[in-house]
Amino acid sequence: MLKTFLKPGWVLMLLFVVAFSYLAFSVLAPWQLGKDEDIVERNENITHAYEADPQPVEQLLDEDGAISGDEWSRATLTGHYLAEKEVLLRLRPAGSGPSYQSLVPFRTDGGLTMLVNRGWISAKEGNAVPDIPPAPSEKVSITGMVRSNEAEHQTSPITQEGYRQVYSIHTQQVDSLIGVDLGHDYIQLSEGQPGVLTAMPIPQLDRGNHLSYGYQWIAFGIMAPLGLGYFIWSEIRERRRLHEEEAAMQALDADAESLADATTETESHAGATSQPEPHTQSSSSASHTYAAALRNRSRYGDSKPDHYAKLKKRRRERYEP
Repeated sequence: MLKTFLKPGWVLMLLFVVAFSYLAFSVLAPWQLGKDEDIVERNENITHAYEADPQPVEQLLDEDGAISGDEWSRATLTGHYLAEKEVLLRLRPAGSGPSYQSLVPFRTDGGLTMLVNRGWISAKEGNAVPDIPPAPSEKVSITGMVRSNEAEHQTSPITQEGYRQVYSIHTQQVDSLIGVDLGHDYIQLSEGQPGVLTAMPIPQLDRGNHLSYGYQWIAFGIMAPLGLGYFIWSEIRERRRLHEEEAAMQALDADAESLADATTETESHAGATSQPEPHTQSSSSASHTYAAALRNRSRYGDSKPDHYAKLKKRRRERYEP
């Protein structure tokens, strides 16, 4: 029986199940559960930001302009835009289609310069740059949310239609384009603030399906070895049944030979007793076993292989000329 499960098919199935369950428990489930935790944390930060009053930007950022508290916190800044240093975030989906977002440095009275996302305007036909109102040049006070710096996009910035354009809000990349020392993170301008276009919407406070997906991967990781165990048990059960049928056929052959010998002896000795011989009873028991196997075959059809027929065919090929 052990040799059966050392065949390549069973070994490969075992390796696949082990690898799949390992990935489900160590990679796939933690990936989805981690995304759910991140969304829950983001939703809590957004909710807290709208419940709390805006704070001066210096209290939310460190000296390098990096977020020292929670992302999405609302900050107030007083100073002026550097409108001539405007950069566009190119063709980022917003609203109902691709758009251009205006990124303009804002220098505070305290000397900190932060990149401000003024919002978006839909692209014109053919993804052309739309008319973008300039940022105000006078001193203003603005309120926005502190946002974490994005990763640098693999596509290099371009200059097109009179605008420098980037593919991600990566302040260090923008810094190198405009020659201004920017803070590490950036500000997302709120609706109704000076210089805002169409304010960027906040994410919907919805957890999504990541939690259920994580539980599903855990369930799959459990079901895979259980399924393998079921296949192994079915194979063992089927092979045991085959061995029992082979034993029954061998008993039938032995009883048939004994019956032939007994018949010859009976014909040569008249007046033999009429009591059934032990071998006759054994033959009857084997016949019942064979009949039960045939009924089992009739009931379950092709799902129960007819091993008796195979054995008979093998026997005929062996003894017939």
